[in-house]
Amino acid sequence: MTNVTTKAPFSADQVGSLLRPDRLHEARDNFEQGTISAEKLRSVENEEIERAVDKQLETGLPAVTDGEFRRRFFNFDFMENLNGFEAYIPEQGADFNGEKVEKHGIRNTGEISFNPDHPFVQDLKDLIAIVDGRAEVKFTLPSPNLFFNDGTRNPAIYPDLESYADDLIKTYQKAIQTFYDAGLRYLQLDDVYISGLAADYVPWNADPGEQRGALIDLAVRVLNESLAYKPDDLTVTVHMCRGNYRSSWAYEGGSYDRIAPNVFAEANVDGFFLEYDDERSGGFEPLAYIPEGGPRVILGLVTSKSGELENRQDVIAQVHEAARYVPLEQLGLSPQCGFASTHHGNKLTEEQQWAKLAFVADTAKEIWRDAANK
Repeated sequence: MTNVTTKAPFSADQVGSLLRPDRLHEARDNFEQGTISAEKLRSVENEEIERAVDKQLETGLPAVTDGEFRRRFFNFDFMENLNGFEAYIPEQGADFNGEKVEKHGIRNTGEISFNPDHPFVQDLKDLIAIVDGRAEVKFTLPSPNLFFNDGTRNPAIYPDLESYADDLIKTYQKAIQTFYDAGLRYLQLDDVYISGLAADYVPWNADPGEQRGALIDLAVRVLNESLAYKPDDLTVTVHMCRGNYRSSWAYEGGSYDRIAPNVFAEANVDGFFLEYDDERSGGFEPLAYIPEGGPRVILGLVTSKSGELENRQDVIAQVHEAARYVPLEQLGLSPQCGFASTHHGNKLTEEQQWAKLAFVADTAKEIWRDAANK
């Protein structure tokens, strides 16, 4: 019998980030203005995370997150707290399909290593305490490949890409073991960089021809070697994100065809969260590269970019279409991305967000219950 809740990644799952409540926005603003203490901000964060965990449990999802409530950005908060990096404000922010992104960046300032006092370690411990065994705890980190974006590596410190990659691998190996020791058993790596390699746009200033293939190979190697020593009972998935900022996106064009022969076939992960909420991702044909019995494919068929609820029968039909390329028992369903990859959040309400997550849980139960009964 097919069971939708036995092991991560789940048949009904989520990407991770949630809309920040107004109370949390207000508390963070007050902290930055110096009118409340860090302890008071932490208290508000804990209370709002506890509320969000309860709401996630109400939807029926088997894995819950902290909504990334303590972060301003899905990526920078982790990256700038590693040894060898610092935050800075660039002259211009990125352009996400006409939406100007808040200006923020990181740059390499020294040799790279994991900071054992990284604030995310305590964030994880607090989340585990809040969940208190009621569900699987899911925690998200930016993929090591995000450090390959233009302007991040300092050539004066790392003259060649390989030495830079080697130190990133060692840093992530240490980070993953540290989070495991803190109690984590379900980790998601968010990888916008590989999605850029799959798209028509390329995230580097060079001819995309031969170099694209070499960079895809490097990205797979960095991912696999970062996970080389992960404990057997730690589930690791990769979310292939095409950008998510105030309901807009970074990459258009292309599909998963460009990366499937390398990434889908060779990445040693337990699952892929793939965006399939619109035509930008192409068809399901590249899923044929997923090894049978290999990584699970969690289909992001429910958009997090708008509040309108999908048609249940349309989503069910899409899942069965994908099952032409990957066995149904190897598939799952989720929103296509988080609801707030940055503190700004996407353009929908909290009520619509919870309705989307409940829709995912209910639709997945219907799909795999029916399959089990056949």
